[in-house]
This record gives sequence, C-alpha cells and structure tokens, in this order.
Amino acid sequence: MGYIEELRKIIGTRPIILAGAGVAVTDECGRILLQKRRDGLWGLPGGLLELGESAEEAARREVWEETGLEIGKLELVDVFSGKKYFVRLPNGDQYYPVTVVYLTRDIRGGELKEDGEESLEVKFFPFHELPNELSPLVKDFIEQYFRG
Repeated sequence: MGYIEELRKIIGTRPIILAGAGVAVTDECGRILLQKRRDGLWGLPGGLLELGESAEEAARREVWEETGLEIGKLELVDVFSGKKYFVRLPNGDQYYPVTVVYLTRDIRGGELKEDGEESLEVKFFPFHELPNELSPLVKDFIEQYFRG
C-alpha cells in the first residue's frame, strides 16, 4: 500500500494537498507530447511524488511510466496550484495539487507508447493543432510558455 492510500485510511475523502510534477516534452519539430487520460482530457505526462522522491525524479519516472520515453535535462517552467486545479475523483477523494512543471527537449531513448492505465493515448501535437479537450494545467502552461 502506498503513502496516499495509507493517508486516505486515516482522513477518508477530505481534501488534502498533494505535490506532483509534470513535463512538457517537446520533440525536434517543436511539437508537444500530450497524453489522453481516463477523464477524456489531454494532459502533460506527470503524477504525484512518492515519499523521498524529488520533483525532478518524479517527473522523469512519470514520463517513463506513462509514455515509454526516457528524458534527461529538465527546465523549470512554473509551479501551478490553487482552487482552479481542485480534483474530486470518482471514489470521492478530493485534493488540491501543487504541480511543478518542467520543459524538456532532451529525449534520450525509449519508445513512445501509452501505458494503458493512466495514458490511454500519447501523441505529439504541433502547438497550432492542439486538441480541444485540454486539462486546465495544459491551458495554463501553454499561456505561460508563449508569454515567455
């Protein structure tokens, strides 16, 4: 049983704050890698930190697990948090994520493939051809990215 499952046994479904990391992976053509999640929205590869894990370690691990790609150098983009990112899961669990978002162009290996659990589909998109069903985090990242 993982840390969050153990915590949920104590607090139930009440809202908590959880730390996570996401990565905007771009390829040599400047396209961004997105993953389609179970909620039907396209998001950045990423997930929650495990105990003792750094945000950078979590970012690399999550990209590997969810997309099959090994990434290297990470550039900090921003930290996204607040009410607009509130999540209520189908089982009733609630949380406010604090997500550290990185950018990388450093794809070192692996083979692009969805994991079938968290990623139903993974695909590189040109920035001018993004799907309509974007997560709020991706929308905010895109705005931040183009402002910079």
